[in-house]
Amino acid sequence: MRIIDGIISDRGSKYAVSGAPCGSEAEAKQLLKELCRKKKFAKATHNSWGLLTADGPVKNDDGESGAGMVILRMLEREDLRDHLVVVTRWYGGKHLGGDRFRHVQEAVRIYLEDLRG
Repeated sequence: MRIIDGIISDRGSKYAVSGAPCGSEAEAKQLLKELCRKKKFAKATHNSWGLLTADGPVKNDDGESGAGMVILRMLEREDLRDHLVVVTRWYGGKHLGGDRFRHVQEAVRIYLEDLRG
């Protein structure tokens, strides 16, 4: 799994993005389990993710309302299929309001750029 850590910091909240080739929701859950074996990611407030499979889109906000849909929309725009993208947030004590969606988008953008090399 490709992990890009420490990419965004805002009012105490910190973000990371990670991903890997993935063909199903079951595989996505397994990859998430592996990610959370790393203590730092297991302690994260949110591990929101999105995945486009042959069976259709799959997402999980993990308590970060709407974040999974933001990830899915970006994957659809890039036509990136069978690839899991996870945006991790460690809550810093201050609400970010709408900025949190901007941060999720930026995290996915960073991941996609890194993927392209």
